Amino acid sequence: MGPLMTTGSPWLVDCEDVAWFRDQPEGARGAAAALGRRIGLGAQRTAELVLAVAELVTNAGKHAVDGSVLLRVLRNEAVAGVEVVVVDSGPGMADVPAALRDGMSTVGTLGIGLGAVQRLADTFDIHSRPGVGTVQLARFWPRPAHSSPAGESVVGGITRPIGGEQVCGDAWTARIDTGEQPVSPGVAAALEPGESTPASHDWSVLTAARPSTKLPHAAARRLQPLPRAEGLGRCVPVRDAAPGPGEGLLVMSCDGLGHGPMAAVAAQAAVEAFRTGAARTPEQAMAQVHRALRGTRGAAVAIARLEPDGRLLFCGVGNITAALVTTTARSSLLSHPGIAGHQMHQLRTYEYRLPAHGVLVMHSDGLSERWSAPDLAGLLHHPPAVIATGLLRHAGTRRDDASAVIAKAPW
Repeated sequence: MGPLMTTGSPWLVDCEDVAWFRDQPEGARGAAAALGRRIGLGAQRTAELVLAVAELVTNAGKHAVDGSVLLRVLRNEAVAGVEVVVVDSGPGMADVPAALRDGMSTVGTLGIGLGAVQRLADTFDIHSRPGVGTVQLARFWPRPAHSSPAGESVVGGITRPIGGEQVCGDAWTARIDTGEQPVSPGVAAALEPGESTPASHDWSVLTAARPSTKLPHAAARRLQPLPRAEGLGRCVPVRDAAPGPGEGLLVMSCDGLGHGPMAAVAAQAAVEAFRTGAARTPEQAMAQVHRALRGTRGAAVAIARLEPDGRLLFCGVGNITAALVTTTARSSLLSHPGIAGHQMHQLRTYEYRLPAHGVLVMHSDGLSERWSAPDLAGLLHHPPAVIATGLLRHAGTRRDDASAVIAKAPW
């Protein structure tokens, strides 16, 4: 993802070195200590990180159902930190404020309590629903904190490998288009009409994609600006889509075909092409990713561009699920069959309006599509990473790599 932006611009951080732990409290503590030392948190800050991880994983192990811990490094151009995400499937907390008060540590834990974890962390967020489960997020940056990010990243996501694998073939990333980047000649033309790259895989077998519905040629016109509160679900195909004035937020979700190391190679090739490319629209970025994935097993890819006036451009190839979500409604975005890097016909861009207080959701087929807006309603005011984790808990399967990414309106 992109670097920390100047004041007034949305900011993003890179996520790397993702590691999941289930029923491994010692492993989680040891990994936290190693990460803290490696990125230069300092001895005292690393000790505070390890203490917080110990409390969180011990609580999850003793009192939660299917508790898991995620550790990963967050990085921008100036500083690196450690993020801890703890998720479980119940029983949940009936009174979160009470759980955060000192003296509320559960029996058998280290006794420092969630309130102390909250004080130790630079960022702490918790969502809990009785009968459903709890998601907790804590971030630790070096001290002094003058160079540490303030506020919340507008994009957050989560990846989880299939059981038995150490690497994940899914990936997500985002970057800021400042409106000043040059575009290479010809990058706007993804593929010539009717062009198709040779395919070594059968799309219907590998991804079980639904057939696309061909839209009438006459519908290819720009959607007139709408108030942000309106237009959820309205979609118009756009030919030669141009970026709007000013900045734009570009977000990508990628699912390398299959799973394991070779799928991860494809996903990381897509991430590198997306991050380093000069494309300003989803269609341009998809063309660059497509070229970068030649020679790999390929991937399903979805790319969106969010703009300050609520305009959203979207281009999807393969079975990445994408939707605009509010507390009461979910509207799916259109993708088309294909495999980036192998078989991809003429690209299509669609224009939508991001609703007021809505979010963009994109996820791989490691999550079921059987979720609805009410499933996320209580999560939407939380950081994007917490929303993504809650969605993974609700809809994720263990039969494939899984990933979800959430983007909020940054302006």
